[in-house]
Amino acid sequence: MTDPNLPEADRARLFAAAERWLAEDPDADTTIELDLLLDRAQAGEPGALAELASAFAGPLTFGTAGLRGALGPGPARMNRTVVVHASAGLARYLLDRGHAGRTVLVGHDARHHSSIFARDTAEILAGAGLRAVLVEGPIPTPVIAYGIRHLDAVAAVVVTASHNPATDNGYKVYLGDGSQIVPPADALIAERITEVSRLPLSELPRSPGFDRAGADLVEAYVTRAASLLAARPDRSLRWVYTPMHGVGLPDPVVVPAQAEPDPDFPTVAYPNPEEPGALDLAVELARDCEADLVIANDPDADRCAVAVPDPVSGWRMLTGDELGALLGADALDRRVRGTYASSIVSSTLLATMAQAAGEPFVATPTGFKWIGRVPGLAYGYEEALGYCTDPAGVADKDGITALVRVLDLAGRLAAQGRTLLGMLDSLMRRHGLHQTGQLAVRTDDPGIIAGAMARLRTSAPDVLGGEPVAVTDLSRPDGDLPPIDAVLLEGPSVRVVVRPSGTEPKLKCYLQVRLTPTESQDLTAARVTAERRVARIREELTAVLGLG
Repeated sequence: MTDPNLPEADRARLFAAAERWLAEDPDADTTIELDLLLDRAQAGEPGALAELASAFAGPLTFGTAGLRGALGPGPARMNRTVVVHASAGLARYLLDRGHAGRTVLVGHDARHHSSIFARDTAEILAGAGLRAVLVEGPIPTPVIAYGIRHLDAVAAVVVTASHNPATDNGYKVYLGDGSQIVPPADALIAERITEVSRLPLSELPRSPGFDRAGADLVEAYVTRAASLLAARPDRSLRWVYTPMHGVGLPDPVVVPAQAEPDPDFPTVAYPNPEEPGALDLAVELARDCEADLVIANDPDADRCAVAVPDPVSGWRMLTGDELGALLGADALDRRVRGTYASSIVSSTLLATMAQAAGEPFVATPTGFKWIGRVPGLAYGYEEALGYCTDPAGVADKDGITALVRVLDLAGRLAAQGRTLLGMLDSLMRRHGLHQTGQLAVRTDDPGIIAGAMARLRTSAPDVLGGEPVAVTDLSRPDGDLPPIDAVLLEGPSVRVVVRPSGTEPKLKCYLQVRLTPTESQDLTAARVTAERRVARIREELTAVLGLG
């Protein structure tokens, strides 16, 4: 947070910027909030001055994830003024490319202010001469991604912060190929946003003459998703579902406390299925009704999590890599031809399986904006619970069609007397155990993350987990990947990727230990060996990064 001990001249500039913002702010709520904050800061409250400085510490950065940040007044927060500028900048970018009159789809989740931000977006796009189509009510993000091709749109906007805390919101942009923006589009849109941000809001035309979409779009998406099912399995599964207070599509046994959209996410600390405890209510219900599995979506339904009964440890959640391997193996077994892909932070098991099946594989930078654009994509996933199982329909991660694929696979296995865990064990014995883990540090101080990355780049270890590792700074172009703010450390059986999160204030380290198929036949012993090495690497890396 910005130092509250600002020089007098800087305080004067800060107060003047806040006054200018107040004069234009179209939102009564943020006007009141900023007015009170400004009064407190001018009265000399140190905490208020720091908070005000933080809210005006430069604009909220528009990048490959669009916009995402805490709700509140000021250019560094998510609010109506920021959304209007972003929409006007996007409109200019699209008009520059000759898209006047073309369709731009706009949708939103059930978070605080999402519906207001979406309407502002539609009105600004319509006022600029584009055909804005606003989807009625909260909608899963994958439905918007599907709708781009379905409606022949040149772009789409989804107002969502996905799995971020309830205090956040975001603005996600897709282009006409159905995938999220990538460079250089993000930088070009950001330039247009900067241009329009210099103009008074009153000079940005807006119009209520946008179109609306609703049931027809959802029905088309659901029809496509249902078509992914194979023949009805011989045995019906009993499964528990939670949309995590979001907008996922409910089915049989739904967790009552999480069934309805709620922007406060009252039953979870973070509405992210990856977070410890997020699936506790669902697992408890599954135990009570003796379910076969638990499936969860995150609040905008683009991610999917699965928990299964484990005869050794009780119910456990599959990791993103484990589910990614199962869905990838299923696609290979069904002889889905094309390129298989996963991000560099994901397990290398999918690459091994694709090679064994004679199918091409591509490793991409993190983010589905890259995976969805892989030419000839057959299947792609990222370890953060994102899966693209129907790339011809949705060129993005889609938690709902992933859910359909999981149910289909689990049902077919059950008809054979098998389970998802049993299939996973078979894959590990055949292709070698790929044990993954993470070291993640959440902090509000960006200096901690920057310092850790700097230490790694200047003093990277040459041995990890007892074996030599080669170090690759992925921020330097190598011909295969665009520059990425990440460092790769890799040896014969050890692999680590370290990077700052693109959507949360986190430093994330992705750890993997690989054992050969010969070493993996006794899986119980192999897992003990691999888990110990992962734990050792985690400890060594904590020291290297200065996080201990």
